[in-house]
Amino acid sequence: MGLSSDELGDKLGYSGATIRSVESGHRTPKLELAKGADEFFGYPGFFAMMEERLRDLPFPVSYRPFVPHEKAARVLRIFEPTVVTGLLQTPEYARGVLAARPHASEDEVENLLAARLARQEILSGDDPPLVYVLLDEAVLHRQVGTAEVMRDQLSYLVEASRRVNVTLQVIPFSVGPHIGLQGGFTIAETPDSPVIVFLDNVADGQVSENEETVAQVTQRFDALRAEALPKGASRDLIGKVAEERWRLPTRLPGAHQAIAAQAAGSAPRLPPPPARFWSATARTRTAPAWPSARERGGHSLTG
Repeated sequence: MGLSSDELGDKLGYSGATIRSVESGHRTPKLELAKGADEFFGYPGFFAMMEERLRDLPFPVSYRPFVPHEKAARVLRIFEPTVVTGLLQTPEYARGVLAARPHASEDEVENLLAARLARQEILSGDDPPLVYVLLDEAVLHRQVGTAEVMRDQLSYLVEASRRVNVTLQVIPFSVGPHIGLQGGFTIAETPDSPVIVFLDNVADGQVSENEETVAQVTQRFDALRAEALPKGASRDLIGKVAEERWRLPTRLPGAHQAIAAQAAGSAPRLPPPPARFWSATARTRTAPAWPSARERGGHSLTG
């Protein structure tokens, strides 16, 4: 069709830069882009099929063997000591976590983000798995992004905990040290395969089907769950931290707002108030790879 990347992007609702990143293999496409390309070029399901095949590529090599088990799982048991589990992350929270990877480019972060959000589709499918999530209370207090990002993330956890297939519990600080501080993990039970575990670590983790390892991790999950708050109390704690720890700043009226801005160094200094102001207040003061054209059999996004 002879369209430029900018022209095609305009027709599909994306920037030309995004189209060029997908064409060059620096960014994997989102499903909406793939479906739009199928409709525009008249290739029913072609680009959507490619998107599905490429969806797992942004994951670390060590995690990819676990992806099909997670998709097919009937039961997932997850423990996270430091951050919200990927299946329950909001987009902005997930972007903050992924951006912390050393030397990660913007395209790499977006690829990882798209893959992470695609994983979450299993929770809203026709036959979602039962998901048991344990979070250390530290997860609720560790800032990822802005206070607004944290507040939104914790609010989302409260809502997710109300789903019939999700059991979300928090291990409170009052428990003290526990075996889970050694690292997070996920246990996947599928109908037609042995139980498999993913053990998270600084080297991108590892997958194991070893019976002894699976048994040991399962026992540790049960031990951690015995230390956790009940569902209702966990939900209340998450809501409380969202409201108290991640409360958004309120706008101050009139002169008080200007005084606060001056204190933050963002406004010109105001003249000192009259002495009667201090005498009055003194009495009351208190102390957040798409395939190349050749690999696609000659089908180029830009024609």
